[in-house]
Amino acid sequence: MDIFELTIHELHGKLKARQVSSVEATRAMLERIESVEPRVGSFITRTPESALAEAEAADRRIASGDGHVLTGIPLALKDIFLTEGIRTTCGSRILDNFIPPYSATAWERLRDSGCVLVGKLNQDEFAMGSSNESSAFGVTRNPWDTTRIPGGSSGGSAAAIAARQATATLGTDTGGSIRQPASHCGCVGLKPTYGRVSRYGVIAYASSLDQVGPITRDVTDCAIMLGAVAGYDPKDSTSVNTPVPDYTAALTGDVKGLKIGLPKEYFIDGLDRDVQAAMDQAIETYRRLGAEFVDISLPHTDYAVATYYLIATAEASSNLARYDGVRFGHRSDRAEGLIDMMTKSRSEGFGAEVKRRIMLGTYALSSGYYDAYYVKAQKVRTLIMGDFTRAFGDVDVVLTPVAPTPAFRIGEKVDDPLQMYLSDIFTIPVNLAGTCAMSVPAGFSASGLPIGLQLIGRPFDEETILRAGHAFEQATEWHTRKAEI
Repeated sequence: MDIFELTIHELHGKLKARQVSSVEATRAMLERIESVEPRVGSFITRTPESALAEAEAADRRIASGDGHVLTGIPLALKDIFLTEGIRTTCGSRILDNFIPPYSATAWERLRDSGCVLVGKLNQDEFAMGSSNESSAFGVTRNPWDTTRIPGGSSGGSAAAIAARQATATLGTDTGGSIRQPASHCGCVGLKPTYGRVSRYGVIAYASSLDQVGPITRDVTDCAIMLGAVAGYDPKDSTSVNTPVPDYTAALTGDVKGLKIGLPKEYFIDGLDRDVQAAMDQAIETYRRLGAEFVDISLPHTDYAVATYYLIATAEASSNLARYDGVRFGHRSDRAEGLIDMMTKSRSEGFGAEVKRRIMLGTYALSSGYYDAYYVKAQKVRTLIMGDFTRAFGDVDVVLTPVAPTPAFRIGEKVDDPLQMYLSDIFTIPVNLAGTCAMSVPAGFSASGLPIGLQLIGRPFDEETILRAGHAFEQATEWHTRKAEI
């Protein structure tokens, strides 16, 4: 097996046994990136020189006996994480040449563990999208079928894992942006509970919904990555000061007696036939493993997409007001006067989808409409949170599809925003409720495209969904299949 094929736990074992060095692993990964990048387009910025320097430092650390499980592991980050001294664009022309003066806490924790950063990954502009088609730096292609989208907004992160261009990556999830691309690319992706991982140094889209999480090749790697980045951060006022368990210890493979809820609102007419078949197979697998199923209802699910696109766009219109051409980012050189400079800088710097969402959010917050739209959306959000609270009184985990269809074709929905927004219909409620969920490979369509199942857990109970995902993974072989690219 090539070095770039190894998982974190496999590569860690070889690094610790001195069977391979971090420099060798990093060189192999950089060569792999060079080989497949023209067909995938996962990266916005590559960092080969600093990566090799970090790999040399990692080898010295391992030799001294001071290694962490992530020491010497080649990773990549969604380009939404600030990285001191390394260009950070958030997929937007308005930040084309932005070099951050400090780093995100999540990246600092990975860097302190001794991992190696091979580059920054493509994404939808300001994380606004479900297909990676709104990036100002080109479309990322799905390694399983390069005519298809990889999902979004963390499409570059999921594609890089599927194409074996990084051992693991970090993404962000505001309405499904980790789970949906993980599902479309055959990866494991976990959105932690809101407050579990620091958002400090992560470029904001919708601050009450954004969350940082890993995208990996298997559940064990997911548990390792989450353990490395989770925990209280005084720099993030929304960070919750609660102990971080050893997530790998939860991977027992035992789900006997686990109560799994099946919400009737997620198994509806119109669900793709292959997705439905994969869910039926997954349910049967869990039955064989000893889990118990309970029919439940999440009655306000139908209102989730509308609620999300009021709250998220309102917060986006506020967060993106800072990009005015004055303090940082793109400044128009064709302006006459301050107001004209701000107007032209934003008009030239932002793409069409970002402008659409800023206008939607500004409208929802405007005088005369605030109560009718924004306040009402917040009330519905409370009802959706109540749905999950009641459900978790009866079950330990909720099982649903991640997306209603496998990955669609590039360009298929780009002119129909409403159809695009419905791609996230099964993931958005989790963000509104603020709880945790993960995507696990659960099958393939007749045309060979990956399909993921979603496991939703109680707030701060990532251990249980990791345990359930690991047990399913051990009983199936979906996660072992590789994209031929």
